[in-house]
Amino acid sequence: MAKHEQMINYHLYVHPLDLRELKKDIWNDEPVPGKLTINQKKFDIDVVYRGSHIRKLAKKSYNISFYKPSNYKGKKEIHLNAEYKDPSMIRNKLSLDFFADIGVLSPESQYIFLQLNGRQEGIYLELESVDEHFLKRRSLPDGSIFYAVDGDANFSLISELDDETKKSLLLGYEKKYGKDSDDHYLQELIFIINTLLKGEFEKEIVHHLDVEKYLRWLAGVVLTQNYDGFVHNYALYRNGDTGLFEIIPWDYDATWGRDVNGKYMQEDYVRIEGFNTLTARLLDVDSFRKKYQGLLMEFLSNQFTVEYMKPKVEQLFNLLHPYILMDPYKKDQVEKFKEEPNLILQFIELRNDYLRSKINKLD
Repeated sequence: MAKHEQMINYHLYVHPLDLRELKKDIWNDEPVPGKLTINQKKFDIDVVYRGSHIRKLAKKSYNISFYKPSNYKGKKEIHLNAEYKDPSMIRNKLSLDFFADIGVLSPESQYIFLQLNGRQEGIYLELESVDEHFLKRRSLPDGSIFYAVDGDANFSLISELDDETKKSLLLGYEKKYGKDSDDHYLQELIFIINTLLKGEFEKEIVHHLDVEKYLRWLAGVVLTQNYDGFVHNYALYRNGDTGLFEIIPWDYDATWGRDVNGKYMQEDYVRIEGFNTLTARLLDVDSFRKKYQGLLMEFLSNQFTVEYMKPKVEQLFNLLHPYILMDPYKKDQVEKFKEEPNLILQFIELRNDYLRSKINKLD
């Protein structure tokens, strides 16, 4: 059975002068104060726009930090995503839940209906922040967390942005949590990926990376077909007990048959081998490639099927359907919204067939 989901009402109040300040420069990362009411409980918060290209869209996404009380259900910070470009509004949540189902650390998410200063802003997906509280809520060992903030987080020595040698191995990353000394471990990982010969790499990489969890993540990116996911849209968590890096997905609305602009994406757009330097190095090792092949076959037979995903798709669609007409940014797109569950299920069927036809490339 799919987990029961429900819509929660969030009432956000920002003083009109502060709201004007927020709207004046959408690229300003300085938050403004506000008050957020959830289930009749009031919070003093800071609020700011979030995202890069999505800041230009009519329906803004928000980052909210709690300071009195200092957290909400153990979360110090949350992200409210407008899901503006996804006509279904369910792809991001569907993806993050799918990653959790296949054994990958993944943020929790829930739908909320937002009112701002009494005006309906519509449906939002609340995303859990990947930070020290993310670790505590899961009783995970303390460790460092790095966000991949642009295409330079490609596990390579060469910049994705200008094809030049990187001036720093930390380019493309922003440390969300950890000590200065933790930078060294990420630099060491990238150095090993790019300099060791095949035999040495096979022996050494397992002391720096949780290879199986990376391969599970890789399978998830390939199955959901998130083209940006290989060099972006992820966080790295270094487990302080094991010393191994794990990879966490983030921002997965461009999936299940749609691209970042909401346009239809053919089921053969992303190849079975995926992309990025680390992926190429791992799949060049026979034992790792066989492991990946086995995981893919397992997921193609179980989780990535119409039978498994249909109840999840339908539950999320049924949850959002009554609220679409109340969303000022989405109410004119109801007919398109209604077509999306079938498109998603059709994509799963086509993508499953396509990947099965290419599985022997991993022999």
